[in-house]
Amino acid sequence: MSAAHDVDVTVNGRAYRRRVEPRLLLHDFLRHELGLTGTHAGCEHGVCGACTITLDGDSVRACLTFAVQADGARIETVEGLGTPEALSPLQEAFREFHALQCGFCTPGMLMTCVDLIRKYPLASDAEIREGLSGNLCRCTGYEHIVRAVRAAVARQRETTP
Repeated sequence: MSAAHDVDVTVNGRAYRRRVEPRLLLHDFLRHELGLTGTHAGCEHGVCGACTITLDGDSVRACLTFAVQADGARIETVEGLGTPEALSPLQEAFREFHALQCGFCTPGMLMTCVDLIRKYPLASDAEIREGLSGNLCRCTGYEHIVRAVRAAVARQRETTP
């Protein structure tokens, strides 16, 4: 058996230190070690995107990343976006445009969108669809998600000088 390792991470602005086995997946670390259950496990093969988080500003699949790989990293999960009383602008757009139904894919979809909005102009629906192509949703048919992202991008442009 491999020796455990200390892992120091900052998740949603809060520092954590845990001793973990080298084989522990980041998804399991977030859910079981830190109690952040918003990150969902879907396919556990990196295909569906339900486990998407940001790691040092880049979206990654938490089901394909070991917790020890995140040592020293800055992680954002869906729990860091907003609260039920104060949704983030992106979450508000998802609510407004009915961009979720069962909600299983929503955390990963939101975290993918956070990364996309930070990095790309998303000037067309085609760009939004391409950016979301790595996330699967079986309920919405994607149209409402695209509308929500388009609205969030437009609102961000209005408020950014």
